[in-house]
Amino acid sequence: MHRVGLYPGTFDPPTNGHLDIIGRARKLVDTLIIGVAINEAKKPLFPLQERVDMVRSECAKMNGPGLADIKVMPMHGLLMKFAEACEAHIIV
Repeated sequence: MHRVGLYPGTFDPPTNGHLDIIGRARKLVDTLIIGVAINEAKKPLFPLQERVDMVRSECAKMNGPGLADIKVMPMHGLLMKFAEACEAHIIV
């Protein structure tokens, strides 16, 4: 079975803590989707696309055998709807 994990967050900005969780989570799944969210309750420091680009840039530096593929995408709406659309089995 192909295991898909979802790690949602605003990543405003991405921190070493976020990157540590990404590194650990990608050992548990075959594909890790990072959903960069819009939170209407927060005023972001960076626009959505810039946050997506920052996460992609940091994830591009992570490599190694036996690690999950990483997909970074903007996330809109409810978490469960996004998880269903991504066919995620695990939410990190």
